[in-house]
Amino acid sequence: MIKDGDASSATSLPRSSRNASSPHPQANVTSNRWFSVTMGTGIVSILLHNLPYNGVWLYWISVVIFALNVLLFSMGCIMSILRYTLYPEIFRVMITHPVQSMFIGTFPMGLATIVNMFVFVCVPVWGEWARYFAWGLWIFDAVISVMTALSLPFVLMARGSETHLSSMTAVWLLPIVSCIVAASSGAIVAGVLPNDQYALWTVLASYVLWGIGLPLALMVMVIYLQRLTLHKLPSKAVIVSVFLPLGPLGQGGYGAMKLGQCARDIFPKTQTLEQASGPTFYTLGFLIALILWSFGLVWLFFALASIVRSKNFPFNIGWWGFTFPLGVFASSTVQMGTELPSRFFNVVGTIISLFVVVLWIMVSAGTLRGVVSGKLFVAPCLGDLRVAEEDKDVGKAA
Repeated sequence: MIKDGDASSATSLPRSSRNASSPHPQANVTSNRWFSVTMGTGIVSILLHNLPYNGVWLYWISVVIFALNVLLFSMGCIMSILRYTLYPEIFRVMITHPVQSMFIGTFPMGLATIVNMFVFVCVPVWGEWARYFAWGLWIFDAVISVMTALSLPFVLMARGSETHLSSMTAVWLLPIVSCIVAASSGAIVAGVLPNDQYALWTVLASYVLWGIGLPLALMVMVIYLQRLTLHKLPSKAVIVSVFLPLGPLGQGGYGAMKLGQCARDIFPKTQTLEQASGPTFYTLGFLIALILWSFGLVWLFFALASIVRSKNFPFNIGWWGFTFPLGVFASSTVQMGTELPSRFFNVVGTIISLFVVVLWIMVSAGTLRGVVSGKLFVAPCLGDLRVAEEDKDVGKAA
């Protein structure tokens, strides 16, 4: 993830817009990337809830973090609505910004973590209406995910200015991964729906979401690998972005296993395909997850090696890029340990999960300090708006 106003984002802006002050200083108080906070917080609550070696006290901690995540997500929605309502011209420059626009994908992914925890925590207590409420939330999340995954890459293609390979960062993955996250969430929701036909529709739709997101994410990762190979590593301000490829691999594997579980249970009940289709989907799901997990080890090595080489790098809101990719990789590891079953994957998944929790505490503390000091409240896309307004004023004067 990328720090506001860093070198990578600046290279894709006109020279006159760099370091330009915002014409609307109040609009700097929020940015799309703040939903990455809900992604990181949400995955921590899920990890603590599903930890292989769990306890009642960990369950209640996960519930508290879940409630905190709902609060953060609600605040982010309110602030974003106010921002684009009071300053509607900001949305246009944001949606065409090569970096800021990509963070729209954090909205559906943050919502998906809430949907998952709602199913885990609220559905068993609140009954049948909660199942359909979770289903409705998931449908909304899936629609937003598809719109995000398809529209934002096209907006990037249709930009008037040229984008250089050296300025590319892994944030291009964010809108695409939202479909993979929605697919995994759909499998979780389908598992609690009382109507088998509704569950079947949800599973099939989730497979479509998985098919949209994962292949496209793999293609972007190829481009990103080429960028890392031909050009130097990202600057220290954005070095944590090298962890982002773990997101589609970890979530893709987790989703393949969960969808395989649902197919194994639902296909026979609804007489979908042949009798052996459900178990076949289940087995293939684990095979795909194992391959993606193994590929994730490659990117984990690249990421850790990049961090070690960079040594010291400044704290910024982009540090939340540590938590979610590592968190979904931990979820995939834990799920593999459950499916086999395997003590090795359970232990490794637990270790990674606890590391993510500690990392979340550290990043949360740094974010809180940044919020108090005001250093994190910057929106670089507003520099484009100032330049546009200055050009408009010059045109009127002429």
